[in-house]
Amino acid sequence: MTKSLEALESRRAALVEQICQLGDLRPGSITPTTGRCGNPRCHCHRPGETGHGPNYRLTFRDHGKTVTESFPREADRRKAQHEIDEFRRWQQLSREFVEVNTRICQLRPLEDTLTPEEKKRPRRFKKKSPRK
Repeated sequence: MTKSLEALESRRAALVEQICQLGDLRPGSITPTTGRCGNPRCHCHRPGETGHGPNYRLTFRDHGKTVTESFPREADRRKAQHEIDEFRRWQQLSREFVEVNTRICQLRPLEDTLTPEEKKRPRRFKKKSPRK
């Protein structure tokens, strides 16, 4: 199914508009963790207990290092989740933008990319007549 060049350019413009409307975003993933504390008399050390938690943590890469952030409040976790969702949306829009641009490059005729100098027909070389 081939789309026309005009339809692809229109889709590209729509994607740019959607990208411009994205809010705050950041990469990473939020995972719940549970664990046992250091107090041996705590309920988390009793048999059959799952431990403390779930405690939610954001994990992401920063300059090649894995960074983890904890969320002291539920509101902080919701804010971070919204930012991660926006990042996922940006990734999807970015992939689609590249796909549409690739298709445009394949469909665009060569004449549209020539400069005015390249469009001119080369002049035939005229041999000068010998001077008298």
